[in-house]
Amino acid sequence: MDIQQIRYFLALAEELHFWNTAEKMFITQSALSRQIKALEEELGVQLFERSKRSVKLTQAGAFLRDRWLPLLEEINRTHRQARKIHEGAFGSISIGYPGSVAYSFLPEVVSRVAQTLPELKVELVEPMDISFEELLLNFQIDLAIRRDPAENPALQSLCLYSEPFALIVPQGHWLTQENFTGLQDVREEKFILSGLHHRTLYVNSLRQMFKENDFTPNVYIESDFGAMILGLVARGLGITVMPSSYAFGAPPNVRFIHLPQKVNLYVTWRKDDTSAVLKNVLELVQQVAQEYKTGAGSSLLF
Repeated sequence: MDIQQIRYFLALAEELHFWNTAEKMFITQSALSRQIKALEEELGVQLFERSKRSVKLTQAGAFLRDRWLPLLEEINRTHRQARKIHEGAFGSISIGYPGSVAYSFLPEVVSRVAQTLPELKVELVEPMDISFEELLLNFQIDLAIRRDPAENPALQSLCLYSEPFALIVPQGHWLTQENFTGLQDVREEKFILSGLHHRTLYVNSLRQMFKENDFTPNVYIESDFGAMILGLVARGLGITVMPSSYAFGAPPNVRFIHLPQKVNLYVTWRKDDTSAVLKNVLELVQQVAQEYKTGAGSSLLF
C-alpha cells in the first residue's frame, strides 16, 4: 500500500465511477481497477460493491474514507510546506544591521521580503556589545548589513553601494551647504562621534577624513549609537559626521551638509551557508541595492 493507491481510492470514493475517476487521475480505467483490487487484497477488505450500473462504498470502505481523507490532506499540507522550505519560501532569517540603514534601505529590504516571501519570518538585530562577525560565526544571525567587509575567512562580503558622509549640525548653526568649504571650517567645534579608537574600516574613514583636513576633532561626547548622536546634536551639544542615510530618521532641528567622502555598505554571510532562504534574501538585498545605485533609490542616498 502506498500514498498513490490511497489517492486513487479516495478519488473513486468521491466519484463512485471508474471511468470518471480514471480520467480525473490521468490513468486508464483498467489500471485504476488493478490498483483498487491490489489495495483490497493487501488490506483483506472489500472497499467497493461493484455492479454493471453502480459503484458503492462498503461499510469498511466508508470507514477508511473518513479516516484517510484528513490524513491525506495533512500529508499534502506537509508536502507543500516541505517544498516551500526547499525553495526558501518558508522559515526564518535573522539580519544584523547598523542604525544608519534603519530608516531607508533596511525597511525597503524588509518590505520586499514581505511582498516576495510572505511566509518568511524576519528577525532584525542591531548589535549592542558584540560584533557582526561574532554573531554570524556563532549562528546568532544569518546575514549582516554593515559598513565594513568581512575579515574572517569563513565569511563572505559583497559591497552593496556607496553613499556620502555628512557633516550634521544643529538647525541654527551658522554653517550651511552653501557656505561650507571643508571640514576645516569646524576644526574648533565640539564633536560627538563614534569611538575613533575602534579598528574598523568605517572609523578608519573618519580618521582619514580629519587627517586630510589637518586636525584632530575635539570629541566632546563619544557614542556608537547614531540615534543618540542625532538627539544630542539636535540639542546643540555638538556636531558630528555620519552617513547621509541618517537623514531619514533625523529630528527636524538638525541640518545635513554632504561631504565629498563616501562610505560603503556591505552585506556579509557565512560562506558555507547553503540555505535557500539566505539565497532568496540575498537576491532581494542586492536587488534593492541595485535600484539605489541606478536611480530608483538614488534620491535616498544624496
